[in-house]
Amino acid sequence: MKLPASARMTASVAALVLAGLTATACAPGTSDSSSTKDEKSGTLRVWLFQEVNNAPKQKVVDAAVAAFEKAHQGTKVTVEYIPVDTRAEKMKAAFNDPKSAPDVVEYGNTDTAGYVQDGGLADVTKEFGAWAEAKDTDPTAKESVTVDGKIYGAPFFVGVRALYYRTDIFKELKLEVPKTQAELAATAKKIHKAKPDLYGMAVGGTSTYAAMPFVWANGGELAVEKGGTYQSAIDSAASQKGIKAYTSLFGDDNCPAAKCAAMTGNDVVTAFASGKAAMAIGGDFNHEAVEAGKVKGEYAVVPLPGVKAGEIAPAFAGGNNLGVLKSTSHRTLAVELMEQLASKDTQEKLFDAMGFLPTYSDVRETAAKKEPFVAPFIKTLGAGTKFVPASPAWAQIDASLVLPNMFQEVISGRKDVAAASSDAAKKMDDAFTSVG
Repeated sequence: MKLPASARMTASVAALVLAGLTATACAPGTSDSSSTKDEKSGTLRVWLFQEVNNAPKQKVVDAAVAAFEKAHQGTKVTVEYIPVDTRAEKMKAAFNDPKSAPDVVEYGNTDTAGYVQDGGLADVTKEFGAWAEAKDTDPTAKESVTVDGKIYGAPFFVGVRALYYRTDIFKELKLEVPKTQAELAATAKKIHKAKPDLYGMAVGGTSTYAAMPFVWANGGELAVEKGGTYQSAIDSAASQKGIKAYTSLFGDDNCPAAKCAAMTGNDVVTAFASGKAAMAIGGDFNHEAVEAGKVKGEYAVVPLPGVKAGEIAPAFAGGNNLGVLKSTSHRTLAVELMEQLASKDTQEKLFDAMGFLPTYSDVRETAAKKEPFVAPFIKTLGAGTKFVPASPAWAQIDASLVLPNMFQEVISGRKDVAAASSDAAKKMDDAFTSVG
């Protein structure tokens, strides 16, 4: 089965929700809109994200809704597809005005803590625990719906990054696929030396979620939870080792700082797809963009290696979730509808239609058999992934570009790793303190 370009594009857009738009997710000043009603019939409203090509997604959702309505006589479901880039204002309005609010909503998984702080999402811990399919949910996906030990939704799909490399160049230069991060850096420099017109490995100074696997692989963390709040750990010795590993890839011997320091994750993928780089870190959601480029048929993908041979670097687990709003007057029905939309059957059909990676381990295995290209991404997921701190402060940290600025300070030589990471840690701690 081959997915059309338009379908793959939607996966990219949806996955980017988590990386670039979290800053707009918070809705300060909301009031308590909890409902005490639990009506067993009536109309349920659902808000889902509008995709670039929405028809395949809508077809899958329509089938799930039809099955739900058939099983719940006297119940009708209306689905509205909302633009991703304007969702913040719509969610803020929904939290403040229950009459305008949906019962079930799709949201970027880094939005969870902010929406919980704003009082918008219902605690569904009990229902999630009783849901038979939930036991097969990926642990990190489950973490993305969890705040302070309570569950506020159901994972909808995930997205991770891995290492794309040019098979033709590796064959020409008689190179082995890197098995460690040290080999990765050495191989990148060998390629650039042999082919100065190529980046051995394209890297971006603002590509935070491509950089973090180097920090995590070295034992570092973004932050640690202490006494119910978070404290930055980006300046720990282990984190600094990871920062050094990533920033060592910037320079005239691989990816010149003048060109690469400001590159985004999309810029990196574009450089690889256009034949300007021999390696790059890209997501499952970038596959179609690479397929549409000059390197089609001349590349492969493997999990990003860790520090030691045989290790896979922990990847950031992106994706979207589904949640029930506290204001719903149909709580039981809304939770059941959320479970129907996030079910194994629906997720498998969404993979077929859109390329969204399922959040269930067994459904992923089925997906890998259908589409072999997803195998390295599923292997990456299976090796263990990481997530951002479950704090509403993360939106502020992300919006303030704390981590990209840290990486760029090191890459440019303005600060050493110790100074840059210490400054970043202080800014992160200020943000964590500001939300309590």
